[in-house]
Amino acid sequence: MGISRDSRHKRSATGAKRAHYRKKRKFELGRQAANTKIGAKRIHKVRVRGGNEKFRALRLDSGNFAWGSEHCTRKTRIVTVKYNSTNNELVRTNTLVKGSIIEIDATPFRQWFESTYATPLGRRGKKPAEGQEDTLNKPRSSHVLRKIEARKADLYVDPLLDDQFVTGRVLAKITSRPGQSGRCDGYILEGKELEFYIRKIRSKGK
Repeated sequence: MGISRDSRHKRSATGAKRAHYRKKRKFELGRQAANTKIGAKRIHKVRVRGGNEKFRALRLDSGNFAWGSEHCTRKTRIVTVKYNSTNNELVRTNTLVKGSIIEIDATPFRQWFESTYATPLGRRGKKPAEGQEDTLNKPRSSHVLRKIEARKADLYVDPLLDDQFVTGRVLAKITSRPGQSGRCDGYILEGKELEFYIRKIRSKGK
């Protein structure tokens, strides 16, 4: 039998069984879950009701993630799935779904931060790699230096987030639907939300 999304088979609010007066209909159909995994990008087009198209992502390895407090969005690599409130199986199998907490590569955000504020992020005594010293110490005009100093006046990085930048990976939440839009986009976790999910991940032991 096909997957159906009808509600005729369910009981009514008062508990009465509904009469069977028709068969399944095309507009009630459901489809198999995409179960998007981490890997080289593979997306299938699906023709849906009204001649529209859905983009079924079967494999994805990157997405656009926003750093909300800094108003910065960058395309970055997805590393692994760390937590899912629905099902631990989705964590074990590295399945990408909306609402999952994942680990992403922090490099694009660190590079943007250091070029914008001329301040090291997540270094903790480490020496910058070759070529990255130029970003911090390159000669700048007095006008640019004044702009950077003005930016630094409001600069604040969450200590928990700074700890993650040391490891080169940050936690993010997926807000798009990979099985529907073919994309894996989201935002970096900060503040109370980050504290909450770090606690959850530690209690789950991953």
